[in-house]
Amino acid sequence: MGSSVVETTGKKKLSGTAKGYIILVGLVVLSWAIFKALTPGNFGSPANMLSYFQASLIATVGAVGFYFVMVMGMFDFSIGANIMLSAIVGCVFASRFGMGYAGLIIGSVLTGTIVGLLNGVFYVKLRIPSMIVTTGLALIYESVANYIAGGVEQTLPSNLRAFGQMPWNIILALLACVAAYIFLNYTKIGTYTYAIGSNEFVAKNMGINVNKYKVLAFILRRYGYLDDQLRFLHGSGNRYGVDEP
Repeated sequence: MGSSVVETTGKKKLSGTAKGYIILVGLVVLSWAIFKALTPGNFGSPANMLSYFQASLIATVGAVGFYFVMVMGMFDFSIGANIMLSAIVGCVFASRFGMGYAGLIIGSVLTGTIVGLLNGVFYVKLRIPSMIVTTGLALIYESVANYIAGGVEQTLPSNLRAFGQMPWNIILALLACVAAYIFLNYTKIGTYTYAIGSNEFVAKNMGINVNKYKVLAFILRRYGYLDDQLRFLHGSGNRYGVDEP
């Protein structure tokens, strides 16, 4: 089933997965061609395409983490607040406490893990729809971030911005995708994640601790600090204000 080519009555046909990839690539090329034709002077240059690519890494890594939650049929509307709070705490650890990159990583990882744990625990214990729980908690996280930042923009010093520049931003994005692939396809966590998403009732009857793995999914939604760092350290200025959505 995983093969990209399927043999039927002596003829080779592309599988649905291969067709999906071809359509996706075709849509990307078609979109590029349309915008290039409309604005040939300021779209599609190598410099612009590189800038678009680097900007897309932020959303890509965030989506990779979000997949752990969505595959179970849940939603996390606190993503922006979570990223903001984790980034600000990482910045405080790195700059204000003089911990450098270690503080940046520890602060982001620790904060993201705590926020994910709170999201998961409140969801499974209160039995409130995930979108309502995470929306309410997002307001709390934003308030805490604003308090920590003191209402002013947080900025990393120039010597702590390596992760937001090539090639490290691309390396971090690739690491995030590889880690997610391994988790979902080669670990018990991934197997149980798909099982719960397919049929929660059957998963319970199989002896899977559904609530435990739902909480874990919210934690893995943050997994590590990669999406925080990419957003925090990416691009022009590498500045992160408390009013970031």
